[in-house]
Amino acid sequence: MDPYKALCLTESKDPFKALGITVHQDGTTSRSSIVSLSPAFLDGESLPGATTTVSSKDVPLNPSNDTTVRLFLPSSLPPSKSLPLVIYFHGGGFVLFHAASAPMHALCAHLAASLPVVVASVDYRLAPEHRLPAAFDDARDALLWAQSAVSSEPWIRDFVDPTKLFLMGSSAGGNICYHAALDFISSRLDINPLRLSGLILNQPYFGGIDRTASELAFADDKIIPLLTNDLLWELALPLGSNRDHEYSNVVVKEAKEVKLIPPCLVRGVTEDPLFDRQKLFVEMLVRAGVTVVAKMGSTGHHGIEYLNPDKAAEMATDVKNFVCGVAEFDAPGSFVPERNS
Repeated sequence: MDPYKALCLTESKDPFKALGITVHQDGTTSRSSIVSLSPAFLDGESLPGATTTVSSKDVPLNPSNDTTVRLFLPSSLPPSKSLPLVIYFHGGGFVLFHAASAPMHALCAHLAASLPVVVASVDYRLAPEHRLPAAFDDARDALLWAQSAVSSEPWIRDFVDPTKLFLMGSSAGGNICYHAALDFISSRLDINPLRLSGLILNQPYFGGIDRTASELAFADDKIIPLLTNDLLWELALPLGSNRDHEYSNVVVKEAKEVKLIPPCLVRGVTEDPLFDRQKLFVEMLVRAGVTVVAKMGSTGHHGIEYLNPDKAAEMATDVKNFVCGVAEFDAPGSFVPERNS
């Protein structure tokens, strides 16, 4: 199937049909496969335009929740224990897709090769079977898994610098990153010897009851039309909640832990219905004193990096510059946040 058509959600005016899901009276959910799954490539896979291969494998996260992590390791390796570790959370409105979904697998493989980094892509639990905060709980599991992996998982033990840990997510995955950071701070979670160096939020998925100008302007968006967006939140949020819940509308009541969040890269594109909410999020971070690299001026629609190789390369460059530059952010006055509009 053409990847653009596979990710488009306006094939039907019925948002359930657009998402390819059926919620049954007994609470179970059926999904039609709108994108194919990619196998892991333990012996390495070649990537378009890349001179290096990337190996991948699936490892358990929390067996009681049937969650896993897909690891990506580039074949072109620098000296041992020097690669950053990126824990990645895929998009899909908390309802769709997996770490093994072909577009998500390809994006993580590309990041691993082009930066280079070790990527740990989390196959977290999906709503509505597992409503929020289930995905946030799985993010906590991922941090604790990474802590143990420093000594137990060869790809982490042998190649990762534990002081270079980043949380990264696209769309709903960006939302998960943000809430995982708040939980990490508020709970004082001990992940020593790992150090959480930064967050990378690519087109993060936030919501609210009142419509923004970008939501109204792109109400019939091909990727995340307004009716489908509303349904995703209805399926993901705790029962009885609305879109002003703290998991969705993160700016309506600023969490006290925001000021302690590590440096953030926030990326948005101008034809995304979520663009205005992402700008409000950036403004909240800056207001709280968080170091922010805001890349908000690029053209394109929601999820464009999955479909356009040039945009995927642009994202990878932004991420690489951020990861390489984070060490400088600790020195006061050494960095001026970019606030593109």
